[in-house]
Amino acid sequence: MLEIEYEFREKDLIHFNELRLANDPVMQKKIRQNRLLVPGVMLVFGLFYYVYYVDMMTTAYITLLALGWGIASPFIMKIDLRRQFFDKYTENEKKAMFGIHQLRIDHEFMFERSPGGTTHKTPWSEMLRIERHKDYIYVYIDIDAAIVIPRETVKKGDLKAFVKQAESMIDRLG
Repeated sequence: MLEIEYEFREKDLIHFNELRLANDPVMQKKIRQNRLLVPGVMLVFGLFYYVYYVDMMTTAYITLLALGWGIASPFIMKIDLRRQFFDKYTENEKKAMFGIHQLRIDHEFMFERSPGGTTHKTPWSEMLRIERHKDYIYVYIDIDAAIVIPRETVKKGDLKAFVKQAESMIDRLG
């Protein structure tokens, strides 16, 4: 059957988790609230200073701080989320996760050999779907878990034929 070999890197893990968060309405709501609510409260304080104390300089500082928060907070949250992604894994798990992976299609399973030397076999019936993106292929094995295949790091095998065969196996046996 078909087989591919690819390299899985840290940036691929980050990309997958950020994609999941971008499609999560609860997280997007929290980001919007953080981006709008905090600066809104700060602007109310600035307006209070202007009306009550007639202090234009303090009002200007508070307004600039509120605008800075509104612009910078998504980037700060993104950096913090990336840190949290990596804190979930131990050093041994990271060594076993990042590196050269091999996927092989069999009649009943998809075999995955990871850099740590372990081999996983996943039945086609447990796989949900395959998503194609510009730079990645995602083979979903759970609602929030997938085998991430970066297109640019495929070292051996025909990725298009592999994905087509895997899709047909999921449709037929899934």
